[in-house]
Amino acid sequence: MTVLNTERMILRDWQAADRPLFAQMNADPQVMEFMPAILSSSESDLLMDKIKNHIQRHGFGLFAAELSASESFIGFIGLAIPSFHAAFTPCVEVGWRLSAVHWGKGLATEGAREVVRYAFGVLGLDELVSFTAPANIRSRRVMEKLGMTHDPADDFDHPKLADGHALRRQVLYRLKTPLYRSEAGSLPKMLC
Repeated sequence: MTVLNTERMILRDWQAADRPLFAQMNADPQVMEFMPAILSSSESDLLMDKIKNHIQRHGFGLFAAELSASESFIGFIGLAIPSFHAAFTPCVEVGWRLSAVHWGKGLATEGAREVVRYAFGVLGLDELVSFTAPANIRSRRVMEKLGMTHDPADDFDHPKLADGHALRRQVLYRLKTPLYRSEAGSLPKMLC
């Protein structure tokens, strides 16, 4: 898997040492507020295996994120192909999940900008999407900082969540490649 570097982070392949820290993060109610449920340690391990399988199958995926200075695992930032059918699928989603202690420092935006650059500049993707519950203002701000746009007509009911589930309704944001292509074909400084 490719390794991406930002000013403060390394986005890399997953390691066995990430499992307990990933499980701790996925068991934190604050981190999982806009997910259907917190995860047990075994559920977290299954999620990590699923992420690793996605990377093997598609050649890209959700990178493990670590701080460069301390080499400490802080979560994930990367790309995923959603495993459900909706009006906007098939597609590639840019997403992130960081330990709460690392929120409010611009790390999700910093890492996601590098992932967007990689998606458009290296993988040659035409569009990225991101989605979340309407109340998830923190993630929506990251989407907006990436230049993603929201059209309420694209909002959808998540097919993997039951009718009446508080998180079933999702807002969809989009980012298309042409918005970020310069005459030279490289990505402009706004994504740096």
